[in-house]
Amino acid sequence: MFTGIITGMGRIAAVQSLGDTPAHGKRLVIETPAGYLDDVGLGDSIALNGACMTVTTFDKSTHTFTVDISAESLDKTSGLAQTGPINLEKALQAHDRLGGHLVSGHVDGLGRVTHFAPLGESWELRIHAPAELARYVAYKGSITVNGVSLTVNQVRDQADGCELSINLIPHTVENTALGVLAADSLVNLEIDLIARYVGRMMDRPAPSA
Repeated sequence: MFTGIITGMGRIAAVQSLGDTPAHGKRLVIETPAGYLDDVGLGDSIALNGACMTVTTFDKSTHTFTVDISAESLDKTSGLAQTGPINLEKALQAHDRLGGHLVSGHVDGLGRVTHFAPLGESWELRIHAPAELARYVAYKGSITVNGVSLTVNQVRDQADGCELSINLIPHTVENTALGVLAADSLVNLEIDLIARYVGRMMDRPAPSA
């Protein structure tokens, strides 16, 4: 489990193929801030742009670690198949503060940035969410965008989903990889865990007496 509070900004330094067919995945080499790996061990979970991955190797002297990502995961996520900045979050520990909201690290779908620009002292980020996720997006509700726990400030329903609006404070833009987003960027979305279960209960018919 995670909280959506980014614990470090990293960088995908290399993407290595695990085979020569589309069914094969990739090995990612991730560069981290100095000291980030001090409490990390083999098999630990670290979320990359909101997708939970397993540490397969690490080197504290070079501040790097690797993960193996399947072709299926690559197909269902964005930003993990090429080099560039990435949001990192270590798995939640029992004694940690829950600063964001409960996040599973399982990407529910891809959103598309429709607008990202300064607005007063902050930044406005608008994202189109597909129809299968739109029903779970609510005003003042929580949503995870590339691993960052954010609050929805506005929802506009559309025929093919919805457009949600989020205000980002300068700290968030400067200390996460969200600052590199632009119109038409694809982002990883994870809906609120509670909303997922409420939706399931409402969809399932009550058992007959």
